[in-house]
Amino acid sequence: MSGLPVARTCPGLGEASDLKFPLGAKFREPLTETRFQQLFGDAKQELEPLAEPRLSRLCRQWRRRARACSGPGAWRLLLARLPPLRWLPHYRWRAWLLGDAVAGVTVGIVHVPQGMAFALLTSVPPVFGLYTSFFPVLIYTLLGTGRHLSTGTFAVLSLMTGSAVERLVPEPLGGNLSGIEREQLDAQRVGVAAALAFGSGALMLGMFALQLGVLSTFLSEPVVKALTSGAALHVLVSQLPSLLGLPLPRQIGCFALFKTLAAVLTALPRSSPAELTISALSLALLVPVKELNVRFRDKLPTPIPGEIVMVLLASVLCFTSSLDTRYNVQIVGLLPGGFPQPHLPSMAELPRILADLLPIALVTFAVSASLASIYADKYRYSIDSNQELFAHGVSNLISSLFSCFPNSATLATTSLLVDAGGNTQLAGLFSCIVVLSVLLWLGPFFYYLPKAVLACINISSMRQMFFQMQEIPQLWRISRMDFAVWMVTWVAVVILSVDLGLAIGVVFSMVTVVCRTQRVQCLALGLAEGTELYRPLRESRKLLKVPGLCILRYPSPLYFGTRGQFRRTLEWHLGLGEGGEEAPKMDGPPDRVAEPVRVVVLDCSGITFADAAGAREVVQLASRCRDAGIHLLLAQCNASVLGTLTEAGLLDRVTPEQLFVSVQDAAAHALQRLEPTGPKTCTVWV
Repeated sequence: MSGLPVARTCPGLGEASDLKFPLGAKFREPLTETRFQQLFGDAKQELEPLAEPRLSRLCRQWRRRARACSGPGAWRLLLARLPPLRWLPHYRWRAWLLGDAVAGVTVGIVHVPQGMAFALLTSVPPVFGLYTSFFPVLIYTLLGTGRHLSTGTFAVLSLMTGSAVERLVPEPLGGNLSGIEREQLDAQRVGVAAALAFGSGALMLGMFALQLGVLSTFLSEPVVKALTSGAALHVLVSQLPSLLGLPLPRQIGCFALFKTLAAVLTALPRSSPAELTISALSLALLVPVKELNVRFRDKLPTPIPGEIVMVLLASVLCFTSSLDTRYNVQIVGLLPGGFPQPHLPSMAELPRILADLLPIALVTFAVSASLASIYADKYRYSIDSNQELFAHGVSNLISSLFSCFPNSATLATTSLLVDAGGNTQLAGLFSCIVVLSVLLWLGPFFYYLPKAVLACINISSMRQMFFQMQEIPQLWRISRMDFAVWMVTWVAVVILSVDLGLAIGVVFSMVTVVCRTQRVQCLALGLAEGTELYRPLRESRKLLKVPGLCILRYPSPLYFGTRGQFRRTLEWHLGLGEGGEEAPKMDGPPDRVAEPVRVVVLDCSGITFADAAGAREVVQLASRCRDAGIHLLLAQCNASVLGTLTEAGLLDRVTPEQLFVSVQDAAAHALQRLEPTGPKTCTVWV
């Protein structure tokens, strides 16, 4: 730690610091960037080469990659792309195997009814939900880095996919289709859903090739939570016709939620009493069971499988009472055994679904990456965001060959897997075994399952998404800006659609970031009495301001959007602006009456990056300060900013001796310049 002792005769300053210094402390001269490089870096390094030419940097990267193309390099690449090669040799078989088996079987049991339910939400036959609950889970087990992540069908993605499917392959107006016509319609819809999975998977693989895993940061937590909460409301309303037994066409596009509500209210007198009764009984069982699982999660050895119990009871009731023939209750029907033949989705569909691919890919990756990060932080391990892109991209791409629709990590089954004692990705294999047994042998048992029960499962699975709205008051207290992002995204999703709501939420979130950089205040710093620390003048009255010295901190990136504010702020503090120009609201008034500014120290620690326009503003500021007789010192420039300023010609206006490694060093040099003789010279302690 350094101190700043000053002679008593130095005007405007107090006594020397009373801090305790370690034994053997020595005096030193203020450190410039050049001197620091000579002492602690490469003595031959000059200031100009701080910004390495782009061509040489690219050549160095290619040489490093070329050296990696060897036996050890190939093994490291294999370890990075196949995570089981890393964690499986260290697997604790006695401690973890039972927990993974129980958790995998529990999640697999839930996957069966939820997969069929979300398939109806996607507007494809229920069996394709089982396919989507098998292949993606198996692939993610081999490629994913989230130990506690459960993948498969996800309500938000199913809703987005279903909207695209209904738009491209709408239901005929008459609605009375023969068996062959229904099969042809279902085949077309499955083809569109598989093409969406293929396209979104290919897009995620392209993002992985470009190492764009960082894009998940653009979907902030308020945006993701508002998106899922708004989509949950869409799911609830879209399932009302199935709950009431109303054969209504699905509404798509903007205001679909309100169109569906209006259609349901209009057709309410034609609702089916039998299906309404089944729905009421199903919800009466599912909702309390989910509440019990949440409240007693620590006491129950495994969560109560309410969905599978409800499926079995409803199937038995429908079979014994012949509800499908006597009361025209819609049932699932025959589930084909085995797997479909793998085939490439129709590429003719891709031009029509291009607008849907990016939202689906972003939601897939954002939800999966955020869930993986939450549990990785909780259980103290790390995930690779780019590997997650690779895993979900391959998962969607390969599963589309087996007629699966887009998939991702799911909130409900991930939480269920953790509560059931899951420890690693091995739980996914046990989940696949359960789904596989249904596909191969147990499919006929679901023939008489009423579709109204699947609608109830869809609604009950939205519980966590609805409860996210409880965080709104806390968000209001923590950050009004995040609250605004949450509300704007939620309202846009509910009123318009999930796709447009996501776009509006992301854009509004980015706009708030830009607005916050536009409204920062340039802080004038003063010396805290009895220390060597420089703090904003508004923080305390016990701060000393040296006449003729102005220390400013600009806490924002310096780019084309902030360069105007940067110029006006420094002109106002240094007295360089026009007389008639309106003064902006600043941290504190400049001291122009007592003594004009002779030395200015610009603390660049808050400038995280600078573009060409911002760098030119600093160069112009240096020229104006030189013309006005003001000595400009720059402190704490990071390497990127310093390189940009150097390329912009800063060293043509200032000398390397005017660049310092800290504000204390720059201030000490400034005080030496203001009082260059006698006991008023200042030094800084190491």
